[in-house]
Amino acid sequence: MKALILDAQERTANVQDVNAPRPAANELLVRVESIALNPIDPLYVAKPLGSTGRTVGSDFVGQVVEIGSNVPKSAGLVTGVRVAGFLQGACSVNDRPGAFAEYLTVPFDLVWRVPESVSVDEAASVSLVALTAAQGIWYRLGLKAPFDFDREAVLKENPEWRQSDTKEATGPETINVFVYGASTSVGLYAAQLARLSAKTQGKQIKLYGTASKARWELLKAEPYAYDYLVSYRDEDWPEQIAKNSGGMGMHYAYDGLSEGSSVERVASTLAKNGKMAIVRSRAAGAWKADNIAIEPVYGAVWEGLGEEVQYQGFTVSKSPAARAFAVAFYRWLETALGSDLKPTPIRLMPGGLGKVVEDGFQLLGAGSVTDRQAKRPEEWMRPVSAEKLVYRIA
Repeated sequence: MKALILDAQERTANVQDVNAPRPAANELLVRVESIALNPIDPLYVAKPLGSTGRTVGSDFVGQVVEIGSNVPKSAGLVTGVRVAGFLQGACSVNDRPGAFAEYLTVPFDLVWRVPESVSVDEAASVSLVALTAAQGIWYRLGLKAPFDFDREAVLKENPEWRQSDTKEATGPETINVFVYGASTSVGLYAAQLARLSAKTQGKQIKLYGTASKARWELLKAEPYAYDYLVSYRDEDWPEQIAKNSGGMGMHYAYDGLSEGSSVERVASTLAKNGKMAIVRSRAAGAWKADNIAIEPVYGAVWEGLGEEVQYQGFTVSKSPAARAFAVAFYRWLETALGSDLKPTPIRLMPGGLGKVVEDGFQLLGAGSVTDRQAKRPEEWMRPVSAEKLVYRIA
């Protein structure tokens, strides 16, 4: 098969012919139809953690072509069914497979069956960012999810979260939720999940966010329906948030970028006893702030794989509770996506695997959002905002 293979010495990746994988007893063999790009994909090619020869890439959608011998019939998986999910690829020291290939293997319970109302290309873009948002809003911040999972197991692994869970249960009837990076793919899902939490709990929500003014019309419309937006370019945006909330502050804040001064400034919007989740770790040097009143809740999306992950100089511990949450979330997606939860916008890119590095990685860059400097005349090479880049493989 063809796959996009890491060249760690040259800090790039190339399409190569490699042996197709075989599924283990608890795995599926999937023929990949489309893939979607995440910023971590070019980041860990330009700054490789893995060794040469690793298949890169995370998000995929495709058809099941072989089922492992220990996959239970109760899973409802048959050959030909379309599934989506994500792999870790070259985004860790651990030698794990990636998704940017014609075939891949994946644990049977870490995929979700794609609803008929969702297109193949849309489905490719969902798995990693939607789980990232769900982990932030439901798993870490503790807002109520519209499906059941073992919250007690989560709190047993993370006992420091127990007090904030108690506060949430007795909290105000109207909750203020703030999303920094509202127009990112993670931010677009975080807004929808927060609104679903309010509906599930029978509460009102007031949703605040930061985004470029060019995206405000999109963000104020359904399904995001932001109540109040500020431009991240305004130096006084935390003061604008405070003023509009009547001095109450934010009960929950989600920093979808977590770089530079964003963590400190988002923390400044919190109400007393407010809670905040971030997507990048202080330990990795993504941000520094010694004068914030709380330590934000951090966790990596890779926890959902249920394996120990080594990357960026530290280790993400194996978490059975996080894996169980990912499984429950993906089961919920099978019926909720396209109805209760809307896929985010996509941009279908030309050229398949052969153009991922040349075009897609150039657009996303290998650093912070502000480092994206691609300037090319092709229409598909316009700057990326509020959409996911998708390539067709099959």
